[in-house]
Amino acid sequence: MASKTNPITFFQQVRAETAKVTWPSRRETLISTAMVMVMAAFAAVFFFAADQLMAFGIDLVLGLGR
Repeated sequence: MASKTNPITFFQQVRAETAKVTWPSRRETLISTAMVMVMAAFAAVFFFAADQLMAFGIDLVLGLGR
């Protein structure tokens, strides 16, 4: 069983570890956010087109029996 840490000691350790983190700059954050938005838009368009193409194909195949 692990020993319990004093809450004050715990928060001091958290603060010390947080100080070691290399945080991204504002510019890096904005560029990364823009790239995620662009890729999400591309994925949405791709899956919409794929869905429409498959629906057309299924309609074509099932429509042969009419």
